[in-house]
Amino acid sequence: MRLSFLEPLYAEPGPFASVYLDTSRDVEHPEQAIALRWRRLRESLSRQGSDRALLNVLEEVVGADTEVPGRHGQAIFAAHGTLVLYGELPRPPEHDSARYSTLPDAMPLVAQHVPEIPYMAIVVHYGGLPTAETHGWVTLEAETGTWPVSTVTPGERLHRRVAVATWHGTSLRLGHRLDERARRAHADAVVVGGDEWACNVLIRRLPHTLRDKVVRVGGRTPTDTGRALLESQLDGVFRGRMAAHDRELVDIFIGRRALDGPMTEGLAATVAALQRGQVAAMLLNRPPGSSLRLWAGSQPAQLALTEAELMSFGVRAPREERVDEALVRALVGTGAELVFVPESELRLCESMGALLRYTDPGTPS
Repeated sequence: MRLSFLEPLYAEPGPFASVYLDTSRDVEHPEQAIALRWRRLRESLSRQGSDRALLNVLEEVVGADTEVPGRHGQAIFAAHGTLVLYGELPRPPEHDSARYSTLPDAMPLVAQHVPEIPYMAIVVHYGGLPTAETHGWVTLEAETGTWPVSTVTPGERLHRRVAVATWHGTSLRLGHRLDERARRAHADAVVVGGDEWACNVLIRRLPHTLRDKVVRVGGRTPTDTGRALLESQLDGVFRGRMAAHDRELVDIFIGRRALDGPMTEGLAATVAALQRGQVAAMLLNRPPGSSLRLWAGSQPAQLALTEAELMSFGVRAPREERVDEALVRALVGTGAELVFVPESELRLCESMGALLRYTDPGTPS
């Protein structure tokens, strides 16, 4: 997972207010429910030291996602009276939270992006006989996205309405158009649902590279939900799956571990590699617990296990920070990727490891 979407969070120093809020509208009187949740979080932030200007900036966007139907949430970050980053979450947070701290509480937002699988969804509707020798229309809608974030931020949609008599020929041209879109999106999978006959005609005419990625799904295929095409089916297809890019990084890590190549494991060794800008990608079995702490300076790579170690690097007035907050900042600041990998796939020492860009005599073993 590339973390460039978090760069605005670290463009300015903190302290930050980080808010995670359930803004689902599948309940009775949703606006009242959201207002009540926000009131509790606002009081919490005030007790933590947020001033009124900062609270008012947050309040302006709380619940502003009225166009997003169904179950979802919001993540909102602000600092120095300015909104820094906000957006919809594909699912409500496990619990509403508000934190006022030197570093933003970004790990829950990152976790909501997992497994970040690029895909294309295609729905083909046709209500007539399974033959091209009749009257009627075939409708096709296609959408690319990245699962699961695209649930609440669906991408640009392609609409086509084709006379059934010309469906065989038109689907060949459509196949090349769809292939171009899938390539631009680097789609790992092409999920197809809808009328069986019309879908089969289209799939047989797709370019081989795209056809090999097709996953057929059944069930209802509404296209007017305001959310991702084939949302419920996508959840079944991608649950427990890793993005192809992340899988490749995990395979590289396993190979380097076997050959004693440029990789490292455990918190201490990973922190040491981040200090030196060596980490190309950090692997986690799970997010670090919020009780763990690191010492950090003003720059992303200024982090250490102890205050004395950081001061030995010439860092003045280091601060003790949560491990997850310090690690996310370091990854974003050094351009490193982050991969969540289940323990069933790869068990890491202290649930943490890293692929390194390079090694030298100073690299911790």
